[in-house]
Amino acid sequence: MKAIFHYDARPRLAARLDALASEGFNVTPCPEEDEDRLACLLPDAEVLLHALKPATASVIARAPKLRFIQKLGVGLNTIDLEAARGRRIAVANMPGTNTCAVAETALLLMLAALRNLPAIDRATRAGQGWSLGAGLQERVGELRGRTVGLIGAGMVPRALVPMLQGFGAQPIYAARSAHPELGISRLDLDQVLATADIISLHLPLVPETERMFDRVALARMKPGAILVNTARGGLVDETALLEALTSGHLRAMGTDVFAEEPVPADHPLLRLENVVVMPHVAWLTPETLDRSLDIAVENMRRLRDGRELLHRVI
Repeated sequence: MKAIFHYDARPRLAARLDALASEGFNVTPCPEEDEDRLACLLPDAEVLLHALKPATASVIARAPKLRFIQKLGVGLNTIDLEAARGRRIAVANMPGTNTCAVAETALLLMLAALRNLPAIDRATRAGQGWSLGAGLQERVGELRGRTVGLIGAGMVPRALVPMLQGFGAQPIYAARSAHPELGISRLDLDQVLATADIISLHLPLVPETERMFDRVALARMKPGAILVNTARGGLVDETALLEALTSGHLRAMGTDVFAEEPVPADHPLLRLENVVVMPHVAWLTPETLDRSLDIAVENMRRLRDGRELLHRVI
């Protein structure tokens, strides 16, 4: 069975992929930016192990033997599900494999935004750290004692709750249904926006949530609040976000995701001192990749044997 691992694989991971040949799985890594290599691999591929680069209708059409797309993660907005459905190509994701990594990154972004870390880092590297002066105390703060509003109640928010409580923060959440197992207060969205010092987004990108955080929603956030996004960039209206950050209505932003990815170097958010950015790598740890590959391999075995796939979506 021939499969494409549509992401770069460094020696440790590449060795694991090579070892799968003993089970009859020929898994070839393909860096996402290498379009020529992808074009060579697609005609014979039966399985696409998909990370971030969109699996478009065009990609699917160039893979006549494709039987299965395995998302290395949870979000499915980067897969043309209708094209897959039209070809009767199975699609599965893997909830939970990246939970720890993403939750830790959300916490990291909260702390970095609270401490104005990018500006301090740049000033220190330039030999100007001490020149930041007393004004710095007006731009930094502690997580302890702050209210953190979690938007969504999936696995990442569930992992974040004890982390936040360990720091002395008070987590609350907004979700379409109640989740008493979280052990924290559920409020409606407007109440969370008005109350929380930090808002952390944990929603899938679907038509109902696209640009959910528009000018109106951002205006409802508590003045001086921080927005953190480790979910999907399309949840936020970036023009309205830019206005909120430059006006001072929002104190800071920490984000791992953008509406357009890779984020262009001239994106206006990148020029702001009060924005902490990452290039959609919250999920990317060796531990996440190990867990992901375990599920992917199990699903390839099941595909080979005609058994039900884990976490099948279509």
